[in-house]
Amino acid sequence: MQQYSRVAVFGGVYNNHLSLREAIARAREDKAECMYCLGDLGGFGPNPDKLLPILLEGNINVLQGNYDDSIGNEKHDCACGYTDPKDNHYAQISYDYTLAHTSAEFKRYQSQLPTEYRFKLGKYNVLCAHGSPRQTNEFLWYTSTPVHFLEKLCDDYRADVILVTHTGIKWHRALPSGRHVVNVGVIGRPENDGKTNVWSTHLTANDDLHVEFLPIHYDHESLAAEMKSEKLPPEFVETIRTGWWTTCLEILPPKERAMGRY
Repeated sequence: MQQYSRVAVFGGVYNNHLSLREAIARAREDKAECMYCLGDLGGFGPNPDKLLPILLEGNINVLQGNYDDSIGNEKHDCACGYTDPKDNHYAQISYDYTLAHTSAEFKRYQSQLPTEYRFKLGKYNVLCAHGSPRQTNEFLWYTSTPVHFLEKLCDDYRADVILVTHTGIKWHRALPSGRHVVNVGVIGRPENDGKTNVWSTHLTANDDLHVEFLPIHYDHESLAAEMKSEKLPPEFVETIRTGWWTTCLEILPPKERAMGRY
């Protein structure tokens, strides 16, 4: 098992090649020993094939999210876990675009990705998953997921620290047992907070675990223009330009949704 003292972790690239480059640059500036992406490379944004050379050049450890499994194996939808018809409508538009614009080479890459990573960070046994170690498209929330359930995940999967993504909203919960669950956020679209930056997470450990959420700024207007030229929904473009989610909102628990505009 690999041993580190400082790592950079992010999720949900969502075809945002501009923010991916910035997240990698920030990790290098901060002297991260390794970089992990927790999946969902595609969806939402434009031109998915721009991602592959960046990931390979950056030597990023990428695990397979629900989107990557679906694209890599050419399934019918993203298996995102949405239940609302409007959410699924926009998710299907995004998925169909990404599937049609992903090369055979990139599909093979995604089909072969592992579904978890484990490593040591200081004294901590760390498990990286996509939605949760129990289910790839499971949503874990800071306010709505019971602490006892997070403790059980740590017990069941023998982890001191569990790192996930999938929800699009970062958070860190230190558990009574001394263990930790961290949603590392996403770099593909803003966090429904009215800001145009995205988020990456850097973790360090000696005796204790330190979790730092880092804002990643990129040329969001260039991405918005590229999305518009690719004829992606104007609702997606608005999110990039304003920092507010306009789609895929129904999955949010009431407290998380109340923090947004819509």
